[in-house]
Amino acid sequence: MKINSNVMSLNAQNKLNKNDKNTATTVERLSSAKRINSAKDDAAGLAIALKFAAQIAGSQQAARNANDGVSLLQTAEGGLQESAANLQRMRELAVQSANATNSSSDRQALQQEFGELQGEIKRGVESTDFNGQKVLNDSQNLEFQTGPNAGDTTVVSTSNVLADADVNTAVNSSEITSQASAGTSITEIDAALEKINQERARLGASQNRLESTVRNLETSVENQSASRSRIEDADYAKETSNLARDLILKKSSIAMLSHANANSKLVFGLLNKQV
Repeated sequence: MKINSNVMSLNAQNKLNKNDKNTATTVERLSSAKRINSAKDDAAGLAIALKFAAQIAGSQQAARNANDGVSLLQTAEGGLQESAANLQRMRELAVQSANATNSSSDRQALQQEFGELQGEIKRGVESTDFNGQKVLNDSQNLEFQTGPNAGDTTVVSTSNVLADADVNTAVNSSEITSQASAGTSITEIDAALEKINQERARLGASQNRLESTVRNLETSVENQSASRSRIEDADYAKETSNLARDLILKKSSIAMLSHANANSKLVFGLLNKQV
């Protein structure tokens, strides 16, 4: 006589094993807060999520790069602001020296301060730097990586302030030792101030551009992070519901397995009595 396998028991065991795997997956998702914890969970979704992660990290670094550019421009603009303040004081001294009531010794005293201010302007321009990089006495095009991909760059130009003819004249040639030279210096200083103000305006426009880039990058990071989250993050409510379902099914499978094993023992007991 041949006795077949306990099909009911095997079926219950298979369901129990499958349910245990589902429970393990659900618990992993709840503990990690991720729907995708390995490629087997969703290979295509994982690939897309990793691409988003690379873009997000690149955009965040690009925003930091752009902010560094803003800081550099603010440093340059601050140096120009100081130069403008010194030029304004020089102009005030020139106006004072141009007055007929001043004696020669008076003008010599005014010239002393005038010359000190000229030297301070040159010192300030030559020493203003950002992270060791001169920003006012070297004409160059600075390329900032302001995007996550190759070619996403922004170019900002700096200029050699002292190389400008008007600024150079005011800083190196102007003097107020006579009424006539004081009058000439007023005109020369006005021309230098105009150039300084133009450079400040240009740097300000570049700063606004970089700040706009930062805002756009921050918006991009926010949107890409939301897209990545929808792909790889776990739905907590759904996974909690799945866990409750899995636990109920596990209890049912255990009950079915116990029932199948009990029936098997009963059959074997009856057969043993008949033998």
